[in-house]
Amino acid sequence: MDKIICIVGPTGVGKTKLSIELAKRYNGEIINADSTQVYKELNIATAKVTEEEKENIPHHLLDIKEVDESYTVYDYQRDCRQKIVEIQNRGKTPILVGGTGLYIKAALYDYELEEENISTIPYTETTEVLYQKLLKIDSKTSIHFNNRKRIERALRYYEATGKILSEKKKADKLLYDTVMIGLTLDREILYERINRRVDIMMEQGLLEEAKRLYNRSLHTKAIMTPIGYKELFQYFAGIESLESALEKVKQHSRNYAKRQYTWFRHQMPVTWISVDLEHFENTILLACKTIEK
Repeated sequence: MDKIICIVGPTGVGKTKLSIELAKRYNGEIINADSTQVYKELNIATAKVTEEEKENIPHHLLDIKEVDESYTVYDYQRDCRQKIVEIQNRGKTPILVGGTGLYIKAALYDYELEEENISTIPYTETTEVLYQKLLKIDSKTSIHFNNRKRIERALRYYEATGKILSEKKKADKLLYDTVMIGLTLDREILYERINRRVDIMMEQGLLEEAKRLYNRSLHTKAIMTPIGYKELFQYFAGIESLESALEKVKQHSRNYAKRQYTWFRHQMPVTWISVDLEHFENTILLACKTIEK
């Protein structure tokens, strides 16, 4: 099959499970499309696929950088496109899986990027202060004042290039024959799953994983971007109770899921599939029908 399969959606919706099943059916290899899973050591909070879950399916662009190294959208675009060529040359199907929309769009669309020397030092100012900085360089920005990730991205782009991010040429042409599948759930069910997922992460050792990073006094962009570490760092510092920190992890995860849905619905031609949690094989069949249209 010459197509590229792309599976998107928020955390906890079943992307990993679907990707493995589709890789079996379409002789596929999986390319990570989550900006936090490229880093070593960041396993539990990022919900990184385990060796057992991989079921011997080749996975790419996982654990390729140290947490104190920089990795930009430019790097991902280059690396992902290279992996697509390699996988197709082996006669296999590339399957992109993840929730980082900007990475996916940069890889699959005519997205022109300049090699940016972007700092990995995290911003310490409040989101409100950063938004005011953005307004000074781009008074007509469409970025929401609470969307810290996009505000930081716009500021870093300006600092690195001297250009305004909103004036960059829009990417609207797919470079590959791509089938985009989005997994969705009833909002309340999804939020319940996200909350439970955080509890499971704690059972799996999230607190210990975060404490190891905290004890190394590492506050790089890689560590402070994923939801889970920065909230628990507040607990380790004595600023928040553990209960309060975990509630923030859940709240931030729910908010992020909502933003992901909004982004993908506006940015890409995604075919949305409602996940059948009781009979996941129905979800697989719907995905296959979408791919084989």
